[in-house]
Amino acid sequence: MRVSSWNVNGLRSIAGKGFSDWLATSGSDVVGLQETRCRPDQVPGPIRELPGWHAHFVCAERAGYSGVGLLSKLAIDGVESSLGVKTFDVEGRLQLARVGRLRIANVYFPNGSGQERDNSRVPFKLRFYRRLHKLLEPYKQDGLPILVMGDFNTAPHEIDLARPKDNQKTSGFLPEERRELVRWLETGWVDTFREFEKGPGHYTWWSQRFGVRERNIGWRIDLVLASPGALPYLRDAAIHAQVPGSDHCPISVDLDDSVIG
Repeated sequence: MRVSSWNVNGLRSIAGKGFSDWLATSGSDVVGLQETRCRPDQVPGPIRELPGWHAHFVCAERAGYSGVGLLSKLAIDGVESSLGVKTFDVEGRLQLARVGRLRIANVYFPNGSGQERDNSRVPFKLRFYRRLHKLLEPYKQDGLPILVMGDFNTAPHEIDLARPKDNQKTSGFLPEERRELVRWLETGWVDTFREFEKGPGHYTWWSQRFGVRERNIGWRIDLVLASPGALPYLRDAAIHAQVPGSDHCPISVDLDDSVIG
């Protein structure tokens, strides 16, 4: 089975940029979307009512902001969307779904940059990371297969962005942000893409400034982390940088079908 993740930078926008064609040819069984920016009733009909797909969407209280969505060919046995903290939950950033034995956390992690590009949201971002880690820990300790996927808004290592020296003070590559993400890795979570590809030059987000994507000046901030319980089922992981439509590209992992039990 294939599980894919994509920050679409506006679901209504990408609906007119070939999203349905991509979905039909992606080979995906489950797709997590981030930054949907619409209420469930605003999801374009061709996406909300896809034949053969189950759909679930979570929105922020603030109109046109944040939001996540799940599309699945497999039955979704349940979805939670609360971290139990109102300031997090009102931003519509989480879906924790059950597909058989497999748990899938579809997450749009906060950006640390404030309205004045002053990194003022970094403390909020780090609290979000820690709260989610705490929420998932019992499932991980029980040995369940879990995937945490989405826009992490953090590049873990220098190899994960084209210009690390120029971004030491930029949210997404601040030392405290990287330490928190590395803490996840040190407590058993596995960066699935790096299980298969150790080299540089692989990115998932590019600035929309002219020519930046063409020159591949990007960041790898979209990830799929696997719990130790999911790792034995992992077969492949990929970045689909050639897919247009958003400033991010889709990513995917392939798992043995038996992961769902």
